[in-house]
Formats: sequence, C-alpha cells, structure tokens
Amino acid sequence: MAKTSTSKTGSTAKAAAQSAAKQGPSWPIFVLALAGMTLSGYLTYSAWQGQSVAGCTVGSACDVVLNSRWSRLLGMPTSFWGFLTYALLAAIAWNKPTASQWKLAWIVTIGGFLYSLYLTGVSLIVLNSACPYCLTSLGLMTAIFAVLVTQRPARMPGFSWGPWLGKTGGAALLIIVGLHLHYSGYIGKTTGPEDPWVRGLVEHLVSTEAKFYGASWCPHCIEQKELFGATSRRVPYIECSPGGPRAPQATVCSEANIKSYPTWIINGERYTGTQSLDSLAQFSKYKPEGAKQ
Repeated sequence: MAKTSTSKTGSTAKAAAQSAAKQGPSWPIFVLALAGMTLSGYLTYSAWQGQSVAGCTVGSACDVVLNSRWSRLLGMPTSFWGFLTYALLAAIAWNKPTASQWKLAWIVTIGGFLYSLYLTGVSLIVLNSACPYCLTSLGLMTAIFAVLVTQRPARMPGFSWGPWLGKTGGAALLIIVGLHLHYSGYIGKTTGPEDPWVRGLVEHLVSTEAKFYGASWCPHCIEQKELFGATSRRVPYIECSPGGPRAPQATVCSEANIKSYPTWIINGERYTGTQSLDSLAQFSKYKPEGAKQ
C-alpha cells in the first residue's frame, strides 16, 4: 500500500509540473503591464521633451501634479520608474508561471502599488488636485495586484499569507517612508555639513532682509533650496501656498505682488526663477570675510 501511495503522490506531482510547463504567459498581467508601459512611456517622453500631455492645460489639476516636486525621483521623471516597473512585470508575466516568478511579480507589484497609492494620496491631500493619468496608473497596478492574488501557484511548500504579507508589505512600506523623507527634505542634498561660504551668503541675505517666495509643491522652489545644501533651513523663505496650489495665496505674498515661484526680492529688486548661488551673491553684493575688496 505504501508503494502505491508513494507512486500516486509522485504521479500527481509530475502531472502538476507538466501542467504548469504547458501553461503559457499570464496574459491578464502581460496586457495590463503593456498598458502601463504605454501610459508611463508617454508621460516620460513628454517630460523629457518638455511638452504638455494631452488634456493638461497650464494651471490645471493634472498640470499641477505632473509638475510638482513629486513628479521626479533621483533626477528622473517619476513616470520613468513606473515604466521600468511595468516593463519588469511584463517580462515576468511572459515567462512560464512558477512559484519563484510569482513571488518576484508580487514583490514588484506591491512596491509599485503602494508607491502609486502614496503619490495619489499626495496629489489629493497635499496638492488638492487629481491627475487622470496617475489615477489610471493606480488602477492598472491595483488590477495587476488583484490578478496576482488569484494566480498564486497551488504548490508552494511552507507558504502562508500572513507572514508573506507582513514581510513584503512591511519592506515596501519602509521604502515608501524613505521616499517620503526624501521628498520632505530630510534625506538628500539638504542634509550633511554646512558649507561656510554658503552659510555666509544666507546670513548676508537674512541681514539685508532679502526674501525668497515659493510654494511647497513647486519643483523649481525645491531645486532652489537644494542649491543651499544643509544651509537650506536658514534661507529667508516665505511659503506662499500653505493650503496647496488650488487655495488662495498667502496674504504676505499677494501684498508683495508675487506672480510666480520662485521669486526673490533683494535690495528692492525682483528676480524670478531659480537663481544660482553666485547670482544671489552678486545681486545682494555679498563679499565673504577675508575677500579682496
């Protein structure tokens, strides 16, 4: 009897393996990933070309989101990283379904899903704007996530949903927290030791009552702050849009007739756009101690 039982078990395992081998690509995930590649590829191309995307007029909710500080990561458009994510999922879906392939697809998907969810939350809560392209990407990632749940291989020895969700979800959340700290300026170019020359410049700007008007959601304002490195927290910055891009401008900014961000007012003169540190030193007539007069 033992022999017969062992033989049946071996036959069942062999049949399952043969059945899996006969299966082709995961078409639902492959098609969804291709749609995501098309969407993110279009957004990336538009960003690189400096073109507006279809349906996003200047100042619209979509334009605000796609030009906010959250629209770039590590110097590249956020959509570029989305394209790579969808491309990886398409490659995984094209292969024969195995336990290891499913796990890899799950890890990529849960990371992409949580990041999309984070960006959507930022756009709705912080920017008070909704971007159809971003919501579509979130929908695609959610659909891929749902399909993956239903496609889990039947034979995964030692697998349990609880520990698996805890490990992968926890790791993905830690990455999202790290990204949030990066976008908030706690990690990146604005940390580390201060440059004496830059600190001297900022202290000079403060002493001459220079003002830097900007908005938290403005990508060029973030670039301007990053030029100051660790001294950015000392910059005489005035937030003009505390309620988000759709809210009324702060009174102090409207009284100063601020029309665009960033805007500097130095010695009574107005300078718009991101300014280099050398330009700010020239505008403010900054001469560090020990410099030749």
